[in-house]
Amino acid sequence: MGKVMIAPSVLGCDQGNIAEEAMALQMAGADMIHLDVMDGVFVPVLTTGAGVAASITRRIDIPVDAHLMVQNPSNLIKAFADAGCAYITVHAEVTSHLDRLLQQIRLAGSKAGVAVNPSTPVDFLRWVAPAVDLVLIMTVNPGYGGQKHLGYVHDKIPETRRILDSNGGAGALISVDGGVTDANAGKLISAGADILVSGSFITGSGDPAAAIAKLR
Repeated sequence: MGKVMIAPSVLGCDQGNIAEEAMALQMAGADMIHLDVMDGVFVPVLTTGAGVAASITRRIDIPVDAHLMVQNPSNLIKAFADAGCAYITVHAEVTSHLDRLLQQIRLAGSKAGVAVNPSTPVDFLRWVAPAVDLVLIMTVNPGYGGQKHLGYVHDKIPETRRILDSNGGAGALISVDGGVTDANAGKLISAGADILVSGSFITGSGDPAAAIAKLR
C-alpha cells in the first residue's frame, strides 16, 4: 500500500466560507476533501447541496468525495457529478439496487463509492466489487460530527479488502470515517485503510497541517 491519504471533512468548517476553508485544508496537506451531504431523513441533520460542492471543486485541485447520507441518492448523483465531485459515495442501506446506483455514478462521470454503517455486514460487496471504486467504512453512526470512534468496527477493514481483492475489486480504495484521530490512525492504517476521513480532529485543531501530519 502507498501513502495513506488524509481526507478532512468540512462538516465542522465555517459553512459560509467553505470554499476558502477547503483551500486552506489543501494547503495544509490534505489529499482529498470529504463533503458530508445529509438530507434530514436518512440522518437527522440537513447540510449542503451540489451548489456548495461546485463552489469547492472550482477552488481546489484535490478530489472531493460527496458522501450522500440521503434516502434517495439517485436524484442527486448527476448534480454532484456535474459539480465536479471526483467520488460520489452512496449508502448500501438505502437501496435494493446498489449495482444500478454505482453504475449511475460512473455513467455520470464520477468514481463510485459505497458506504456501510457500523452494523452493516460487508459480504454484499462480493456481488458489486467490480463496480466499486471506494468503500467507506463508518466507525460512527452517521449524522453528527464529534462522535466516539467505534473500535470494534476495525475488523471490517481487512474483511473488506479480502472480499474486494477476491471478486474483481482490487483497485478499490478503503476509506474510514468517524472519530478518526491520532490515537486510532495507526491501527486503521495497519488494518488496511487507504484513506482516513477526519473532521473535528483536523478542523477544530487550530493547526490543520500539524493534525494531518499526526494522522499520517
